[in-house]
Order: sequence, then structure tokens, then C-alpha cells
Amino acid sequence: MSDRVWYDDSEYHDALERAEQATRFGWAVIAGTAGALVCALIVLVALCVVALVAGLYVVVAMHQ
Repeated sequence: MSDRVWYDDSEYHDALERAEQATRFGWAVIAGTAGALVCALIVLVALCVVALVAGLYVVVAMHQ
């Protein structure tokens, strides 16, 4: 049996690299999803503000 077998940890390094890539991909997906949700929330708030202003405009216009 050669000494190379005892000290060969290339499989460990390959597995570690794959785990690191999966972790980076996971964080990228999480960040992308959070960013999309924040954008959707901003759009929703903007639409609510526009609806509120339009409603107030209608109410004020009806009283004149």
C-alpha cells in the first residue's frame, strides 16, 4: 500500500468546493428573492399612495 492513499484528500477538497459553490448559489437565490420581494413591496406601496391621492382628489372634486 502506498503512502499516497493515506494522504490523498482530493475527494475532500472536491466535496468542499462543491459545498462552497452550493452555499454561494443558495445565498444568491436568497438575495435575489429578497430583492424581488422588496421591489414588489415598493410597487405595492406606490400603488396604494396613488390610489389614496386619486381617492382624495375625487372627494375634493365632488365637494366643489
